Amino acid sequence: MPPLTIALSACALLSAGLTIWSDAKGRRRLYRPLKPLTTVLIIAVAVTATVPVPASYKTLIVAGLAFSLLGDIALVFPERWFTAGLVAFLVAQVLYIMAFKPGPGHQVSTGFFLPFLLYGLLTFFILAPGLGPLKLPVLVYIGAITIMAGFAAGRFVDQGGIRTLLAFVGAVLFLVSDSVLAYDRFGKKFGGAQIIILGTYFPAQLLIALSV
Repeated sequence: MPPLTIALSACALLSAGLTIWSDAKGRRRLYRPLKPLTTVLIIAVAVTATVPVPASYKTLIVAGLAFSLLGDIALVFPERWFTAGLVAFLVAQVLYIMAFKPGPGHQVSTGFFLPFLLYGLLTFFILAPGLGPLKLPVLVYIGAITIMAGFAAGRFVDQGGIRTLLAFVGAVLFLVSDSVLAYDRFGKKFGGAQIIILGTYFPAQLLIALSV
């Protein structure tokens, strides 16, 4: 791994740790700039990657991270911009799907999608009573993120290698993070939810960035 990638990854992890700490301590003035700053550092990891990968893959991952940044900014103020954040992250998931989907001559078995789709359906049925008018948008988002995880799993099994593994693990962590976020918001709030949400979200994005 190039020294610049190591340095940027270390800075991103440090910023992520400070973000989680400031959020837990209720220091909003510190948390609000730190959260998007962490994602900016993760974007820098992907942008500066020097290992040859298909140009389209890198473009899609960087674009997905950029929309995630917009989502992060929106969710700093969730009471006002939650829906905007949901849309931004939905676009990010679509971009990740386009990055992870198999190329010409390759197919992904439906078996890779089944566990993720079952997990998504279970999540939706748990959340449905509290979703109100957001029921359809949340269902669409759950469908997108589970498909993204399924493609990441299929890509890893098909191609192998450390970078596809990083993307797959990142996709699973992203799914965990969003599931906890949704349950905490629409299901039942519980202590430590934000630590789990951010503690899986930032590593998820960093691993996806490192797959470039």
